[in-house]
Amino acid sequence: QVPLVESGGGLVQAGGSLRLSCAASGRTFSSLVMGWFRQAPGKERDLVAAISRSGIPSYYTDSVKGRFTISRDNARNTVYLQMNSLKPEDTAVYYCAAKSIGAAQYDNWGQGTQVTVSS
Repeated sequence: QVPLVESGGGLVQAGGSLRLSCAASGRTFSSLVMGWFRQAPGKERDLVAAISRSGIPSYYTDSVKGRFTISRDNARNTVYLQMNSLKPEDTAVYYCAAKSIGAAQYDNWGQGTQVTVSS
């Protein structure tokens, strides 16, 4: 297990920006594929963005393309989600997740951080 701790959520007006951070413990961070998921009330948890071990973004869900940017700093064991031009429909709990080598699915999760976008 890799402990993951998110930070950076909060309340922002539509059109504003937030940057989420996710800090991982241990010395295996660079071997992990990292992702950000979100879950709105009454909805399933969906993948928002993912990034490869080497730092290349590998996935953005359509609704955030051009507005969100995922990045990572392997020296700091941290993955980021820069969110710009936020919309009320981006309101959700955002979760950081990690996929271990050989894992078919994400197998480590953070506790989540609330993002609320007011109109």
